Amino acid sequence: MTRPLDGITVVSLEHAIAAPFCTRQLADLGARVIKVERPGSGDFARGYDTRVKGQSSHFVWTNRSKESLALDLKDEESLAALKKLIAKADVLVQNLAPGAAARMGLSWEALHEQHPNLIVCDISGYGDDGPYRDKKAYDLLIQSEAGLLSVTGTPETPSKAGNSMADIAAGMYAYSGILAALMQRGRTGEGSHIDVSMLESLGEWMNYPMYYAYEGAPPPPRTGASHASIYPYGPFACGDGGTVMLGLQNEREWAVFCDKVLKNAALATDPRFDANHKRNEHRADLQKIILETFKGLTTAQVEERLDEAQIANARMNDMAGLWGHPQLKARDRWRNIQTPAGEIPALLPPGRNSSFEYRMDPIPAVGEHTQAILSELKAQA
Repeated sequence: MTRPLDGITVVSLEHAIAAPFCTRQLADLGARVIKVERPGSGDFARGYDTRVKGQSSHFVWTNRSKESLALDLKDEESLAALKKLIAKADVLVQNLAPGAAARMGLSWEALHEQHPNLIVCDISGYGDDGPYRDKKAYDLLIQSEAGLLSVTGTPETPSKAGNSMADIAAGMYAYSGILAALMQRGRTGEGSHIDVSMLESLGEWMNYPMYYAYEGAPPPPRTGASHASIYPYGPFACGDGGTVMLGLQNEREWAVFCDKVLKNAALATDPRFDANHKRNEHRADLQKIILETFKGLTTAQVEERLDEAQIANARMNDMAGLWGHPQLKARDRWRNIQTPAGEIPALLPPGRNSSFEYRMDPIPAVGEHTQAILSELKAQA
């Protein structure tokens, strides 16, 4: 079966999350991804934890379907081999420390002169220029710089997102940028330079709270799992100790919610609650009314009322709930992939495509493909 990126070769000087997440998605679409790692220890994300059969949870997530090439890039012969490999590649991705690629002669300017059809994607914390260019950047630090912590958590406690939001954002924009660059090259024959910063990527995702605070207006408050400006929208406790998430989007749903779920149709026209901004202003009063109703119901009974009223709702799942989610099982979203420590389950990439199956190949051991790749380069010389 032909995949969209079959025949495309990607060389990646990558570690941690942003670049590996980008290149894994390119591999999902059929690209040959050659991951350059340090001999011995490899990508430092391999050592983050040992939760998956002794392997790192971060690493197994972002590194399937790749080849691992172990090179000491301080060694002239190894660096020369890397440059030969890049000369035959379609895409170079790197998220090394600022300036590290340029010091090895792998800047966009140097590479474009030698290989005008090569696409180069640099992923960094703050971008290739500007006063923050050389500043170290980790996911938590960018979540802070981009203002995510200011709108996440409770009024008392700013909180980071529970996964690597800045890395994921940068990886996604690098991935889509590379796909666009491949299309552009198909039209012009020219490669291009993609400069992706974590700050700008997460900043894009922060545009709603930015505009909410436009021209000095008060920013969205931290409201835990509730919505900052829509109410009721968030978690509500039920009588059996369970929690239901629900969300109302308009006045029609508010009227139905009062009638079918709270069994109090007159509440819909209460002057404290007859528009969203009023419900938001009086959320403490409305919360008491909702919780008083839900106190006499089990979680299942609340969900049943919400479903009958066609009000959006969900269970507050934990990780075990996601592993066992019936919808993922019903849609056949799981596959088994190989790792150096044995087989593990893995979710298919989002988005079914009728014309191809995603690539779901093994996760490599450090340097597993070094000899094969170097032999291939010698044979091509």
